Amino acid sequence: MDLSDGRTLGVPLAWFPRLLCSSAEQREQVRISSHGLHWEALDEDISVAGLLVGLGDQSSSGKTFAA
Repeated sequence: MDLSDGRTLGVPLAWFPRLLCSSAEQREQVRISSHGLHWEALDEDISVAGLLVGLGDQSSSGKTFAA
């Protein structure tokens, strides 16, 4: 993800199990907004704020992953 301040942000796909287990075609169906990323068919939302603080999947495991 390229941020408006010039930084590029990347995180491991393994942080997001729904995305990891999805097909490339499903991952390509992303909607990008100023708040984050959304995959309607996968019911997955990833916020820019969460990525900036190093949060991974917060849906069910209760675990926080940080870089």
